[in-house]
Amino acid sequence: MTVDLRGVTTVLLPGTGSDDDFVHRAFAPALHQLSAVVVTPAPQPHRLIDGYLDALADAARAAAAPIAVGGVSIGAAVAAAWALSHPQNVVAVLAALPAWTGEPHTAPAAQAARASAALLRRDGLTPTTTAMQASSPAWLAEELTRSWTAQWPALPDAMDAAARYVAPTVGEFEGLGAPMGVVSATDDAVHPLQVGLEWVAAAPRAALRTVTLADIGDDPATLGAACVAALAAAQRDD
Repeated sequence: MTVDLRGVTTVLLPGTGSDDDFVHRAFAPALHQLSAVVVTPAPQPHRLIDGYLDALADAARAAAAPIAVGGVSIGAAVAAAWALSHPQNVVAVLAALPAWTGEPHTAPAAQAARASAALLRRDGLTPTTTAMQASSPAWLAEELTRSWTAQWPALPDAMDAAARYVAPTVGEFEGLGAPMGVVSATDDAVHPLQVGLEWVAAAPRAALRTVTLADIGDDPATLGAACVAALAAAQRDD
């Protein structure tokens, strides 16, 4: 059965160090075309994971009906885990740039988060942000400069919390009842394409679409549009 998102509360969670502004620009255009009700809670860096879980629970209570969930990177992992633990409350999952499956261990995104947290504590916000800008695409540097500044001084805590988070395992994804659209970037070493392939291969009703980092930089809405397309493909395969 195809999920109709018209009027459905759809909660999108930001990635580590990112914010609700970026997630809204990434997902809202495509979801508004489907007449979904888009909810993009702001991250609470001092309680990142708990804040996301509260936002999902609050949205489900307010909607008094099943919701759609998703997000970027750590936001996608938390949303997928919540969908698995609340199957009666979730009609669809939109997962952009998943970073790892199961334990974080040596996943590039977890390593990057831990390293950034250590540098922020040692050197402070301005020197660490300057170093990040020098090593990132211009669009990403601009996005993170804004969101890092807003989340300081609790930003290192958020990064450490994300780096410890255990995402759903392959075995757990095999039990996902809701359809899932996944998007990975083919040239993103921090969020490897292989992880997106793992999630889609494990989940019973899932499909993958790919983008490039330049695509996202040119128009963040590319990310949400690809997620919606992947979700539609997952349902066509039912």
